[in-house]
Amino acid sequence: MRQGHAVVLGGSMAGLLTARVLTGHFARVTIVERDELEGTWAGDPAADPRERAVRRGVPQGRHAHGLLAAGLNVIEELFPGAAGELAAAGVPAGDVLGNVRFCANGFRLKQVPIGLRALSFSRPYLESYVRSRVFALPGVAVRGGTDIAGIEADPARARVTGARIHPRTGAPQTLAADLVVDATGRASRAPRWLGELGYEPPAEERLHVDLAYVSRHYAVDPALLDGDIAIIVGPSAAAPRGGAVMLQEGGRAVITLFGILGDHAPLDDAGFRAYAKRLPLPYVSDIIEASPPLDDEAVRFRYPASTRYRYDRLRRFPKGFVVVGDAMCSFNPMYGQGMSVAGVEALRLGEALGRGGELDAPRFFRAVRPIVDIPWQIATGGDAALPGVQGPRDARTRLVNRYLDRLYATAAHDEVVSLAFSRVTNLLDPPAALLRPGIARRVLGRRRPATA
Repeated sequence: MRQGHAVVLGGSMAGLLTARVLTGHFARVTIVERDELEGTWAGDPAADPRERAVRRGVPQGRHAHGLLAAGLNVIEELFPGAAGELAAAGVPAGDVLGNVRFCANGFRLKQVPIGLRALSFSRPYLESYVRSRVFALPGVAVRGGTDIAGIEADPARARVTGARIHPRTGAPQTLAADLVVDATGRASRAPRWLGELGYEPPAEERLHVDLAYVSRHYAVDPALLDGDIAIIVGPSAAAPRGGAVMLQEGGRAVITLFGILGDHAPLDDAGFRAYAKRLPLPYVSDIIEASPPLDDEAVRFRYPASTRYRYDRLRRFPKGFVVVGDAMCSFNPMYGQGMSVAGVEALRLGEALGRGGELDAPRFFRAVRPIVDIPWQIATGGDAALPGVQGPRDARTRLVNRYLDRLYATAAHDEVVSLAFSRVTNLLDPPAALLRPGIARRVLGRRRPATA
């Protein structure tokens, strides 16, 4: 029988998915969020524009978002039939490799159907759907328009007993809880809260990238994508900038251009178009030139650094408290990993709670360490290979980057290698899968072409 009360701080995707998992273990789950939250989903973006409204707390919601195959698997597990419902409502759907054009280091990877579904949506629309499903669950309460002031602990400071909140229309109060989950994202104050309780805060790892997303919506004829639902052109060593075209619900598309270390796309039409023409491959620029814009001007979102807090290395941690999502590790968003990793973490939290007894937070952090290690390695390794990024430059890193350079070239023509790479980037297989003998023979046995 479910008992107790869990409080989730943060109502974005990490918080929503965590709340859904917690409903299987607690009688009551309360979500606390600074923004006011709508809990309805009509399934028709044209009928209810609120489903595409960007919340103040999610400024990146105006830009291209991806849900990796691992993340969509989580959504389906937590909300059976979700992918079909979203597709029926007009979210473009296809195969994760057969209908997603992915380009890496100047090479377009070979596309073949692999039987894994992909969806292309706006972040607000997906979040609106998940929010409606979570809010409809018995025992779920929502405290929108509420600031989070901190956490409360018992006199011995051994256990977190609740969260201090401040509704904008009322007096400050404390929500008593058996478990408090910090899902507040990159702005998490958990390290400071731990210090205030006398605990050692986690070590912090950062890789500075100074990334900027610049995005604009367009009326894109789907025929221009030749059956694809998304095009992603990643940066190359010669041109460390990229772009994406994502078809979305409601018959429109978002086009996002991204660059690092100050190489950011302009907001004006002429500058935006000129920047796109200098991407490693012409696919994004071609669609911009053939499509009318729906926005007066582009919008920008800046992301300074990938950041990881090493909660997995802490020896002491208060009972009744845990951290998930970007509050634990925030990845460079151009790899599209954040929502998917948060979803898998939520499932692992449910497994930890399902073992019975009280949640052992240090054990949970160690359990999710490999879940974070893999996308962290992919993101920081990919960034470190770009000129100007101050990442590792040891012999092993140089060797891996040379191998990946050959792998991209091989994947442009070899569907076996392209499939292996797609499974890794979709967080279905570990990066070591790319070094398996069958893949390595194909990569190392092929002479790298002089040009893409």
